[in-house]
Amino acid sequence: MKKKLLTIMLIILVAITLVGVIAVVVVTKLSDPTSAEDKPSIDEIVESSVEVPEITTNLAGNDYIKISFMVQTENKKAKEELEKRNFQVKNIIITELSEMKAEELTGKKGKEKLQEALKTRMNELMEEGKVEKVYITSSILQ
Repeated sequence: MKKKLLTIMLIILVAITLVGVIAVVVVTKLSDPTSAEDKPSIDEIVESSVEVPEITTNLAGNDYIKISFMVQTENKKAKEELEKRNFQVKNIIITELSEMKAEELTGKKGKEKLQEALKTRMNELMEEGKVEKVYITSSILQ
């Protein structure tokens, strides 16, 4: 009687373990963030992006910059909201740039820092969605 009970318990334990492993594998495969389905196509990116025309402003110091951006949002509603907030976006860009020196904007790291700061500040404004990425489309530093 004890051997039969022990065998049944062992079978149940193995079955539960097997179901758990299968569940973990299925959940991991379904929620893979690098799958091709999650990545938007270039057409979807262009559809949900807003162009910020060239802005000329002073930097901290005697230098000035001419710069323009393309801002990628997560969906069309976010794009529409960002287009309405155009004046606020320009204000964010000008205030962020006014705190930076020319040396901070030269090189890849400086530009990436600016892009990340702008993305963070723009996302603080957004109600309908979020900003995915900020691209610098032109830049002249003098």
